[in-house]
Amino acid sequence: MRNIGFISCLILFFGCNLINSKNNKSTDLESNHTKAVYLNLNAEKIDFTAFKGKKVLINYWATWCKPCIKEMPALLKAQEILKTHNYVFLLASDEEISKISSFENDKKYNFTFLKSMASIESLGIYSLPTAFVFNEQGKKIETIVGSVIWDSKQMIHKLKML
Repeated sequence: MRNIGFISCLILFFGCNLINSKNNKSTDLESNHTKAVYLNLNAEKIDFTAFKGKKVLINYWATWCKPCIKEMPALLKAQEILKTHNYVFLLASDEEISKISSFENDKKYNFTFLKSMASIESLGIYSLPTAFVFNEQGKKIETIVGSVIWDSKQMIHKLKML
């Protein structure tokens, strides 16, 4: 009798997971968007479905984060190099839009800066900078934690191969 109960529980558990996985058609990138609302610096909501068919690199950073700021010139160069490889670079912070805008105006970096309405921690990010790379289908294919020399030959090659 115990075996029947155990087997029933297994069928119920795995059956529910199969149904759940079949009904979940959102991509990792879209799922990331459902965990947090992102706004551009004009306070307009970002629709991540607009990036379907593109490789997307989301770099989480903060204006107070020295390693984040230090890597930005190399990140900017990588953005330029990888533009022809179907990449979109987004820089997301959970700070106020006014603070992000001031940073953008002071530093003159040509990035797409976003405001995450959710805290970075609620997204499972506990170290800055952290970057997520999504493929053309919106599947997360890489997580990069810590400061990186984005325009190094090795990193450019790695991103091209993803």
